Amino acid sequence: MEKIQDLILAQMEEAFSACGYEKRFAKVVLSNRPDLCEYQCNGAMAAAKLYKKKPIDIAGEVTAFLSKESEERDSFVFSEINAVMPGFINIRLDGRFLADYLDGMAKEEKLGVEEPGHGETVIVDYGGANVAKPLHVGHLRSAVIGECIRRMGNFLGYHMIGDVHLGDWGLQMGLIIEELRDRQPELIYFDESFQGEYPKEPPFTISELEDIYPSASAKSKTDDSFRERAQTATFKLQNGYAPYAAIWKHIMAVSLADLKKNYGNLDVHFDLWKGESDAEPYIPWLIKDLQDKGLARESQGALVVDIAQETDSKELPPCIVRKSDGAALYATSDLGTILEREKLYQPAKYIYITDKRQELHFIQVFRVAKKAGYVKTDTPMIHIGFGTMNGRDGKPFKTRDGGVMRLEQLIGDIEEAVYQRILENRDVLEEDDTDLEKSGAAMSEKEARATARLVGLAALKYGDLSNQAAKDYVFDLDRFSSFTGNTGPYILYTIVRIKSILNNYEQANTEKVKSRILPPVTDTEKELMLELTRYNEVMENAFAEAAPHKLCQYIYELANAFNGFYRDNKILAQEDKARQAGWIQLITLTRDVLSTCIHVLGFDAPDRM
Repeated sequence: MEKIQDLILAQMEEAFSACGYEKRFAKVVLSNRPDLCEYQCNGAMAAAKLYKKKPIDIAGEVTAFLSKESEERDSFVFSEINAVMPGFINIRLDGRFLADYLDGMAKEEKLGVEEPGHGETVIVDYGGANVAKPLHVGHLRSAVIGECIRRMGNFLGYHMIGDVHLGDWGLQMGLIIEELRDRQPELIYFDESFQGEYPKEPPFTISELEDIYPSASAKSKTDDSFRERAQTATFKLQNGYAPYAAIWKHIMAVSLADLKKNYGNLDVHFDLWKGESDAEPYIPWLIKDLQDKGLARESQGALVVDIAQETDSKELPPCIVRKSDGAALYATSDLGTILEREKLYQPAKYIYITDKRQELHFIQVFRVAKKAGYVKTDTPMIHIGFGTMNGRDGKPFKTRDGGVMRLEQLIGDIEEAVYQRILENRDVLEEDDTDLEKSGAAMSEKEARATARLVGLAALKYGDLSNQAAKDYVFDLDRFSSFTGNTGPYILYTIVRIKSILNNYEQANTEKVKSRILPPVTDTEKELMLELTRYNEVMENAFAEAAPHKLCQYIYELANAFNGFYRDNKILAQEDKARQAGWIQLITLTRDVLSTCIHVLGFDAPDRM
């Protein structure tokens, strides 16, 4: 469905052209002074320089043409269009035009959003967790932002492939192996004379594994011999040593089960559960190819690729693809992964979502990939670098005792905070009472907890996504879980309010009446209609700019517009049945737009709160 701004633009372009001016001056934008107008065109200001006329004269010619055309064609796009000093064109839209446009949206499968993706494949790399370690708050942003980007792309018709890209092949594997040897030296994996099959059951639980790695990591910082043993074990694993490969498979099986559970609790999903180990088969060829092409050179024993360009504003160091001891690095692994992705998927676009401190790493990797011809020069490769989630003290978010908080604990804390707010707002029954629950007088404990999970997830995700990704933000549990203000619970509360109105209307009007959205009769009604018309443009732009915060801002403004309309217009008490039915269609569309947007953001609304 054509965007409303494009429909307005077409009218303006026709007018500028008919008056003898280039169409490029007809650009239309949302007004930054909604008290004066709804849209505005500032093109007369720029055109004045080229045509050597006063801006107000050009604006006057254009508005006069449009006014005349509207009368002759009986067109009702504009209810008001004026030229004002020094040369602005102020526009107000006709209510009939708005009503027709919204009726068209309501009939569309995706409420007017087109599918510009046309099935193009986009790889989204947004996991990055290390195996053998629990997910913690540091993993939240990549997961939440990445899931939203993946969902937006799918909604817009792209073939989105989300890859968790686990850290499963580095030194941490050698550390775990050697710590396991110290704890359980009797295991057959450490018996060099063993010739049989290795056990299918792992020699550790997820809890034990999560203790093994930090212990090993701490030991390696003070015990040089232990660290050397771990480096040797890593080397042997990466070269196919069977006993260590068997341990690695156990680590992966135990870790993946736990990671899938915890990502699932966050309602974050991946199409691929690959890791750095999957890139390993490509690395020998990669190194040789870079050397054969003359792109890799030795520098202090290491192998590097120069990536600096004349247009760079600052000096960029070369990308190291092999250390002096022959070991591969993260850059080597990422390049190997790109080779695999090109071989299997031929993506039209890459999106990587990590901490913004990895910006240089991805500049280097992207440039090597294109310089070597692994990725076409015109294929977009985007790194979304996010800021830090901080506590109220402005420092990275920690537990009360100063440790790194597990993600499951954070989710549990915010669910409990929401549950307490539900208790404040309505009765919760310790035991199910179906009659009371159906009447809406109370919630069962089971429903209250289920609702708290939905609302808690909304609070957590919206609290993150409503901030611009690159910026740090303060995680404020009280504010994020509030049912008022720019929060996830406020958005859900608005949707639930609409659901309640529609349910009450249906119960009072058993006969279905065919209706359509009518032209607005109040200011708040028109404000709601205007917000709804922006939906398709906001959805497309939010994905194109990889900016979920713009979608959050939109639904907050839409929710405010609905609540203003609800406050000023007594929907269920309206005696004019045609007007009431039109309002019901309007708020149904509002519910559907809000519900679609929050699903794309990664959460859903309960039936009541």
